Formats: sequence, structure tokens, C-alpha cells
Amino acid sequence: MMDWTDRHCRFFHRQLTSQTLLYTEMVTAPALVRGGALHLLGFDPAEHPVAVQLGGSEPAELAAAARLCEEAGYGEVNLNIGCPSDRVQSGAFGAVLMKSPDLVAECLTAMREAVNVPVTAKCRIGVDEQDPEKTLPHFLEMLQKTGITRATVHARKAWLQGLSPKENRDVPPLDYPLVHAMKAAFPQMHLSINGGINTLAEAEAQLAAGMDGVMIGRAAYHDPGLLLHADEVIFGQPPTRRSRASVVKAMRPYIDAHLAQGGKLAQITRHMLGLFTGRPGARAWRRVLSQEAHREGAGLEVLDRALTALPESSLAA
Repeated sequence: MMDWTDRHCRFFHRQLTSQTLLYTEMVTAPALVRGGALHLLGFDPAEHPVAVQLGGSEPAELAAAARLCEEAGYGEVNLNIGCPSDRVQSGAFGAVLMKSPDLVAECLTAMREAVNVPVTAKCRIGVDEQDPEKTLPHFLEMLQKTGITRATVHARKAWLQGLSPKENRDVPPLDYPLVHAMKAAFPQMHLSINGGINTLAEAEAQLAAGMDGVMIGRAAYHDPGLLLHADEVIFGQPPTRRSRASVVKAMRPYIDAHLAQGGKLAQITRHMLGLFTGRPGARAWRRVLSQEAHREGAGLEVLDRALTALPESSLAA
């Protein structure tokens, strides 16, 4: 989710759900430690609960980055061992690390020793020619031995050669039964499942199958409205009367403050384009924001025009 789930996206998603754990886009340890890019760790306290996702492969550097994340106020530091992008591979981290479990163990041990907040991991079921039925249990066993108690498993292999990052999200077949079997094999671990889960009903099915958690990525970005009832459906909270229009209203003070600080409207509204997906008027909503939010001096009036393009039925839902 690099370049997607930035702080503005997360603040927006928090208006849809109060209980769901949010993750940052992946931040690289070298950028924080060597590059001093601490602005990448900026977030609004309203985003809590929120975890930071780190990328890296050098234990001491990851430990230093984890300390910076803890100091910034994050409640969890997650090591990404699942991203297959070319940019990540060239830095020798992400999914390619599944080929080096001993190095991963060193990295996670260094991170755990450096901070007091939970350190977690996200991985694939395997990469390239690895046999997931052998690789994944060995990998989870390694995580457990290093003291990692929470992990998220993307239920697909990553083919680092031959498939693009986009293809790696769709082409390798999903193997939910294998991930379910890992939960049975490692009952002490809190295991979440990721990959191909597009609705709250599908998330409920995964929880009913025994998983401890469900991670939804791009589906929640493209159709954020699916999060609107997550607190009620997944977390058992009392029903609320939140509507998509009320979420837009809740965003206004945040947007106004961002504009007052010299920010651009599109930096926030680009994350809101899918809010009315599947509702009447969704195309008009997207068109107004896409065409007008980038213009110089664009302000809250653009948001108002986008809302007026929607029928009452969509505003109330």
C-alpha cells in the first residue's frame, strides 16, 4: 500500500470505523535512520489504533527505526516480509526475505529488544519455487521462536521473477486452507489472513474458520464504504447511524486545517474517491473531485459540489 495509506487516508478511514486496526504504508528503515525522513511517521492521534509497517533487512537499522516509531507514538511495529515490488527487492527486503529466515530472525529479535510495543510480521505463504506446505510452517515456527506472537499471512505465493507486483496480487492462487491449517498448528499465535477478501461477509467467514484477524487492503481503499459497518459486524459494537455523507462532514475540519497549513485539497480527496462506490451518483462524485480538487485554490466548496451531484438515497446510506 505504498503511496496509498498515508496519514490522510488513515484519518479518513478512521471516520468510518473506530475499532479496526489501521496500518501505515510501508516505511523503509533506511529512509528513517539514514535519510532522517521522520515526516513519514507523522500521524494524527485520532488514527489510533494504528500500526507502522517497516521495510528493511539490516537488524541494527531496523532496531533504530523501530525505536523512532515507538517514540512517534505508534502502538505496533510490523515488519513487512510480503511486498514483492521491484523497488523492495532491490533493497533486499520485503517478500525476498522469506528466502532468508535466519536473517529475518535476527531482524525481529533486534526490533523486539529495541522497543516495548508489540513487534509483528506480515509474510506470504512462500516465494518462487518454495513449497508453501513446507516453507510456511517453518517460517511461522521461526517467528514463534523469536518471540513474535502476531503475524499476518497473505495467502498467496509471490513470484519475484516473472510476475509484476500487480500480478502478484492476483495471479498466484489463494490457499486459504493452508493458512487455516497454520492457525491450527500454531494455536498460541494470533494469525490474521490477507488476500482476496473484499467484503465484511468474507471477513466474517474467515473468522468463523478460526482465524484471529482479517486484513483487507485494496478492497477497503477502492470501496471504503465497506468499513462503515465494520464496528457493528466484526466487533459487535452497537449499530450507528453513520452515513457516507456524515463521514464527509466529519472530514471537513480536518481538510480545512490542512488547507490552512498550505496543503492541497486533492492530497486528501484522492483517498475519498471510492466512498460512494456502488451507490447512485458515484461516478459524478468521482468526476467532480477528480477534475476540480487539483485546481489551484480548490477548497471545501469542491466537496460541496461533489455532494450535490449525489441523490438523497446515496447521502442517507
